[in-house]
Amino acid sequence: MKRELPAVNIEGTEFLVDVNKLELRERDNPTNAISLFEMRDLGNHNGYAFDYSLTEKNIPSSFIRGETVTIGLPELVTLDPEGMSEKYGIPLEMFATRSDFDLMVDQTALKERLSGLLPIVDIAGHPFYVDLRMDMLRPKDDFLSGGIVFSKVEDYYVDGKEAYCIPYNPKKHEFQEIDFNSITEIPKDIIVVSVPHESVLDPIGYNRKHGFDELSNLKESNLKSHFRAGQVAWKDTGIDEAIRENKANSIKSETPNLGKPIKRKGPKL
Repeated sequence: MKRELPAVNIEGTEFLVDVNKLELRERDNPTNAISLFEMRDLGNHNGYAFDYSLTEKNIPSSFIRGETVTIGLPELVTLDPEGMSEKYGIPLEMFATRSDFDLMVDQTALKERLSGLLPIVDIAGHPFYVDLRMDMLRPKDDFLSGGIVFSKVEDYYVDGKEAYCIPYNPKKHEFQEIDFNSITEIPKDIIVVSVPHESVLDPIGYNRKHGFDELSNLKESNLKSHFRAGQVAWKDTGIDEAIRENKANSIKSETPNLGKPIKRKGPKL
């Protein structure tokens, strides 16, 4: 039997507390939802706060003006302890000392990272350290490799996926640039791998690098110690079209002009 979700009343409107989607959803208008990550996290078991538009019944947009109030919200372990217990596998009797942060952030991964251990990404069978101080993915036990420098692969970032699709040489354990303007065949020694953005790979290191609180946004980023890069099929990179165009341009440049000779203007001798 499906469990009935608990509800909170915000200025006369009932909102269901959905811990699986991490949102408040208006009971009578399910399309109207407020994400937990749009709220201000007050930390230290203090819950959340957000500005609420009485007109929109949501966080106010920049397009609609109207009266707003500041809403304080308890933590999810208080609003729906049963749902949080079920989602994260923590017994209810342990909730007296647990916060949302304790449940939503992998505490083992957190301790390891704060102790100085770097996250690791497995790329085509080889481990790489996520070393944001050096701005790179640094291959383990391969000091001759150039690795993968983030500033050199910015053009390979895929919007909407929070990931880079990178041409990678598995023998040299490094990023290898491809000239899409001249390539005429698929490289034999290169594969394409998908690697998450730095903020996903090492949110703590990313926060430190950019001057944020090191624990900021960890609930949303899903802190992990180990990752595995995905492999991308060449057909999904657009390289086939580039190869066809380059071959066509090559044929055009090699084909002699058999039309009428062109009279070129020049100095009279």
